[in-house]
Amino acid sequence: MADRLADQLDSKSVTIPTPTSTYEKFNVDDSNEVKHEHIQMIFLGWLNTGSMNDARYLHTASVLTNGKVLVTGGQNDNPALNSAELYDPSTKTWSMTGSMNNARRWHTASVLINGKVLVTGGYDGTSRLDSAELYDPSTGTWTMTSKMNSAREAHTASVLANGKVLVTGGYSGSSVLNTADLYDLSTGTWTTTDSMNDTRYQHTASVLKNGKVLVTGGHDGSSRLNSAELYDPLTETWATTGNMNETRNSHTASVLINGNVLVTGGVGISFLNSAELYDPSTETWTTSGSMNDTRFLHTASVLTNGKVLVTGGQSSADYLNSVELYDTSTEIWTTIVSMNYARYVHTASILTNGHVLISGGFSGIAINSSELY
Repeated sequence: MADRLADQLDSKSVTIPTPTSTYEKFNVDDSNEVKHEHIQMIFLGWLNTGSMNDARYLHTASVLTNGKVLVTGGQNDNPALNSAELYDPSTKTWSMTGSMNNARRWHTASVLINGKVLVTGGYDGTSRLDSAELYDPSTGTWTMTSKMNSAREAHTASVLANGKVLVTGGYSGSSVLNTADLYDLSTGTWTTTDSMNDTRYQHTASVLKNGKVLVTGGHDGSSRLNSAELYDPLTETWATTGNMNETRNSHTASVLINGNVLVTGGVGISFLNSAELYDPSTETWTTSGSMNDTRFLHTASVLTNGKVLVTGGQSSADYLNSVELYDTSTEIWTTIVSMNYARYVHTASILTNGHVLISGGFSGIAINSSELY
């Protein structure tokens, strides 16, 4: 990477990259006088940024309204963590913030319309949780809110257009759930809403541009699913929609700029590199270009240019540091510069400046490193 950047400058130049993507250029003219320039360049790749205070995986990462990133829970040598920390993009540093009341992993975290963060469920190392708590960024503190109607981990949580939060499915410790709960921010209470048609965990939930929620795939406790269903917040009911072409769990689902949904990877009959597109206008799935690597428990982020960045995960062979970009106009995947560290069950957060922050994960051990794309 450094050689490529240097080639773009004068052959008599030396560049010294810094983590801020600012470069110092030293030109030697014909009289052998050294001239110094301070240049700002675009770094096309990955830069290590500050490390978290706690190594963790199966955690959450939420971009707050102030631009900082809140990371919560997860696990390392401990079966579950209650610690939380904040990443400041302006200083590229992590700092501890108030700890949650419950240790939890494989939980959810949702940024509410009032700027607070709602954390739900998960596993504390002993049992699955029905508890929920709220983080206030203005004070850096957590307060308990009312409990969900069911304990669950590996579930989903979606913020609806009306400000309510829809929680679906998950694993209770004894069974896989099809139940769904609604959290009302104004009252701080949960109500049971219509149940899904299929029990599922390790599934995805995506809020479509029409306000409905698309749930895809997952595992029902005995087999992986290709089924998909739609939740209508206006009627608070579920309806089945077109099935995916492949069964899959531990996959990703991304709402594209054009409103379609891109599903990638996961585990089906085998480890998958396949991708498919859901069209809400026809409620049908079409196969798209396949990724170059099979992967599950990876991340997928829709960039400001509309492309989709997929990072890491696990394949049949190993933990991955490979990264691919999906071009929505051609439906083709391109392998780009790899991350500095292989990782899966990590998080990816799109910052307000358009950069992508990767944090934590697992690659044989829990990771505390983070890096920026």
